[in-house]
Amino acid sequence: MGKSVLNHLGIIMDGNGRWAKKRGLKRTKGHEQGAETIRDITMFCAQHPTIETATFYAFSTENWKRPKLEVEFLMKMLDKYLKNELETYQEHNIRFLAIGNISSFSKALQNRIKKTEDLTKDNTNLTQILALNYGGRAEITLAVNSLIEEGKTHVSEEDISAALQTPYSDIDLLIRTSGEERISNFLLWQLSYAELYFTQTLWPDFTSKELGDIIKSFENRSRRFGGV
Repeated sequence: MGKSVLNHLGIIMDGNGRWAKKRGLKRTKGHEQGAETIRDITMFCAQHPTIETATFYAFSTENWKRPKLEVEFLMKMLDKYLKNELETYQEHNIRFLAIGNISSFSKALQNRIKKTEDLTKDNTNLTQILALNYGGRAEITLAVNSLIEEGKTHVSEEDISAALQTPYSDIDLLIRTSGEERISNFLLWQLSYAELYFTQTLWPDFTSKELGDIIKSFENRSRRFGGV
């Protein structure tokens, strides 16, 4: 039996707040450490021989329910992260892409996102996708409505796949950190045949070594895609 090949990795980053609370720190410190983890894991993926796309669940449509100051901090941190990472993206040939409804963000942050996408659009080593103000049901609904607007009266699975914001392969492996075992409205269409892995590790403590071990476990799984 051949190894399962990992092309598209999805990660639900969970546990920043609990990481900070355990250390008697503000939740914002957990988010700052979590951003460092995104950088480390992205670099690991860029160096991995088969990973083409890494999609991180950064801000869900439900995250607006968090305290206003925390949301404002997350927006500022995202802007700073993209500004600082641009050099890394270019140096390591990484394309940046955002999915989700970014129209709710400030004009300055929208411009930062679009500028980063534009400047890295020709990079081919890895695509790093951040899901921002994203919800899986909303993505599917938007795709179907766009097809209706095109005049389609009958749609296929291929039509919907092509109309989604994530124009890449389906997820091969989904990892969620912090011990929670649910997918939280993340990439519902693309997760149809994904292998799922849940780790107790809080996201700021998640390392490339643990990811490497999880990938080894994934490679030894038999993926049947509904067959025998």
